[in-house]
Amino acid sequence: FVDLVSIKSCCFILIGEAQEMASLRAATVSRGYMAVSSRRPCVLVRAEGQINPNIRKNDEKVADFVKASELPKPKAVFCRCWRSAKFPYCDGAHLKHNKDTGDNVGPLVIDTAAPSSPQ
Repeated sequence: FVDLVSIKSCCFILIGEAQEMASLRAATVSRGYMAVSSRRPCVLVRAEGQINPNIRKNDEKVADFVKASELPKPKAVFCRCWRSAKFPYCDGAHLKHNKDTGDNVGPLVIDTAAPSSPQ
């Protein structure tokens, strides 16, 4: 069975059998759907315009503040793919995301090493 439910700008397709998901994967992924579960029933989510799949979805806006003095040394690596389990810091989740989707996102890297003195 396939059941389509619309909530705001999201569409959820519930697929009852793993075989159905395998046969629909090419069609649904090409239309912008993303698999969020590999267990039965599978859930495919289409959220046009949304890039954040699951980080603090109950917040109206996700904003993180870090004091410059508290940045990790010698570099601070921040997530830009919205899939890191250590968000707002990068945990390398963009590597799997890029492989799965063909995207090319990477982290924001801030060099926090002390500047060298002029000679």
